[in-house]
Amino acid sequence: MAFDLQKTLRPHIAGIKPYSSARDEYSGTEGVFLDANENSFGTPGVATPGMDIPGMEASYHRYPDPYQQLLKKRIAEIKQLPVENIFLGNGSDEAIDLLVRAFCRPGIDNMVILPPTYGMYEVSAAINDVPLKKALLTEDFLINKTSVDEAIDTHSKLLFFCSPNNPSGNLLQTDVIEHYLQTFEGVVVVDEAYIDFADAQSWSQRLADYPNLVVMQTMSKAWGMAALRLGMAFASKEIIAILNKIKPPYNINALTQQAALKVLEQTEQQRDIVQKILAQRKQLQTDLEALPLVEKVFPSDANFLLVKVQEAAQLFHYLIDEKVIVRDRSKVILCEGCLRITVGTEAENQRLLSSLKRFMSSDKFIS
Repeated sequence: MAFDLQKTLRPHIAGIKPYSSARDEYSGTEGVFLDANENSFGTPGVATPGMDIPGMEASYHRYPDPYQQLLKKRIAEIKQLPVENIFLGNGSDEAIDLLVRAFCRPGIDNMVILPPTYGMYEVSAAINDVPLKKALLTEDFLINKTSVDEAIDTHSKLLFFCSPNNPSGNLLQTDVIEHYLQTFEGVVVVDEAYIDFADAQSWSQRLADYPNLVVMQTMSKAWGMAALRLGMAFASKEIIAILNKIKPPYNINALTQQAALKVLEQTEQQRDIVQKILAQRKQLQTDLEALPLVEKVFPSDANFLLVKVQEAAQLFHYLIDEKVIVRDRSKVILCEGCLRITVGTEAENQRLLSSLKRFMSSDKFIS
């Protein structure tokens, strides 16, 4: 199968003239800036006029770099990818939305997802009036190839694989994803929000092999930058150019760019934190499996565990009363009776376990 980007792209997108910001017309860092209708006198009590040099303290009165050049250069070094293969979004959710808008004609084209999976795929489809086809995972949360084949039709433009999957936590089969990269005529999106916690190579290292591949990652998990809202998409330079063409002009604010640059210098500390999370994940799984109310802890390649428990709804609300907050997934298909539990610090995990033991000794628990 030869992927045809222009055939997959919504026809009018190819002819759209993107908004040209002041920083598109002049990308230099020196000069008297009278081009963007900014407040040249600065921000009250914060900024000093003239502090516009990338890499220095953010100047709030100037617009940020619309293409995040310094930040992308640092990410390119870490991910070992060319800068032109990187898109940065306001969280991965922005990349999802832009992909839907770029490739799916409302009411005509559809996207295929594999439930149970990340909920924003369905939300983005609904917002953009794009039909959604669902191919249920197996009971072990693996790709059911027959279901995917039945879901795909001639109007399928996007196929989403979440690997490691949310909410189940497991990696999806590499060979099956590769099969669809070779045979699916649309864009294959592999969402790797949790890849740093998995013993697996990122699909981003296969971009040269597959022009229809988009890989999404995030700074929210392993890098601990959830509040900054910084998502990444890796793809061919042609697909990245399309995303840049239709994104808002200044989608990543200056504070996020500045803070991310500082955090991304701490690669050794980030690796240490990931190892601590993995150690706590292993210990938490062992401790949970020893509790009578726990029926199953599903294998995880992420920073959370999907746990099937007795009395799931009652336990969820009991934990809230204990000020221990987990995610109730018991109403999600294939996750009946399950709670999703993020791996916390040792102290947080011990508090969770103590609350679970108190629940078992209460009159709310019926063994």
